[in-house]
Amino acid sequence: MTKADIVDRVAEGTGLTKLETEAIIEGFLKTVIDALKEGNGIEIRGFGSYRVKKKNARQARNPKTGEQVMVPEHYVPAFKFSKDFKDIVNQGLKGKK
Repeated sequence: MTKADIVDRVAEGTGLTKLETEAIIEGFLKTVIDALKEGNGIEIRGFGSYRVKKKNARQARNPKTGEQVMVPEHYVPAFKFSKDFKDIVNQGLKGKK
């Protein structure tokens, strides 16, 4: 499913135009990215939480050359699904079998 597919489904479900729906979805995504960029987490009850994880500096190996390289400290975005979300997906897929 692409962002365009999501826009179509939300527009159908809400009665908003595709243009309005796309603006809302773009605004949501920008808000999430901006919050994580500032180091803030986001929690959406019943869905999950976004946060930033710090990865420490470490030694790694270039698989092509075998050369040892130093990977600097960096930050990565992470998402953790809520228990409710996981349960709904699990039940939905179990029902298809």
